Amino acid sequence: MRSSKTNTKKIIKDRDHIFFILGPCVIESRQHIMMMAERLKKLSEKLHFPLIFKSSFDKANRTSIASYRGPGLEEGIKILEEVKAEFEIPVLTDIHIPSQAGPAAEVVDVLQIPAFLCRQTDLLLAAGKTGKSINIKKGQFLAPQDMHHVVKKIETTGNKSIILTERGHKFGYNNLISDMRSIPIMQEVEGNYPVVFDATHSAQMPGGSKTTGGSRNYIPHVSKAAVAAGCDGIFMEVHDNPTEALSDRATQYPLSQVDILIKELIQIGNVTRSKD
Repeated sequence: MRSSKTNTKKIIKDRDHIFFILGPCVIESRQHIMMMAERLKKLSEKLHFPLIFKSSFDKANRTSIASYRGPGLEEGIKILEEVKAEFEIPVLTDIHIPSQAGPAAEVVDVLQIPAFLCRQTDLLLAAGKTGKSINIKKGQFLAPQDMHHVVKKIETTGNKSIILTERGHKFGYNNLISDMRSIPIMQEVEGNYPVVFDATHSAQMPGGSKTTGGSRNYIPHVSKAAVAAGCDGIFMEVHDNPTEALSDRATQYPLSQVDILIKELIQIGNVTRSKD
């Protein structure tokens, strides 16, 4: 397998340019993932932004037991390995239990810890010990400064390639709110790690029915605010047909529109990072 041309850890450490984590919420099929990876790779080359491709082999935290979860670890990792080899882009996927860390790390460049699991010590330690970059989503129940304790768990493994991601905070029942103060607060956590804003999950309205709802129309507003607040990267789930997506259909951003939004985010990022 060919390795990614782009060094993932270099992307993460480069604080002068905003990077993007993009891709479908879950692996729906090999054909769909390969198509999405190709389209997003071409977009990254056209707009000149660092890309990490994202998709999950298992969505273990779906609202309903009947919801689609994905192809599973073995098949999912094979598909992500194809993406990495064919398009030479770094890839990211979620893990939910410690035993998934090793097999996933054999292929992917970034292991992601879901928000609900960000305090699970054994999971964090297993991820950290792989030596891969770790993206930890801040729990909807945590204050941003409390991510200090999460970071320390990863650091005990000797791994300091860490990303922190803001994805909204619980605001009453079935609602999330984005506090942009979380971005500088988490950037000030010891270690000075990059902070990503999860633009799509922050627009969710979790629970309340068999599927998670959300307000896709607010994604441009919150993502622009986050870049203006100084975030280092944007996480955005993207789908060619969101209304037919097998997961998070209310908040995945349309592939046909994402180029316009990314252009605007890059422009805002260039202004906030200007040395003049």
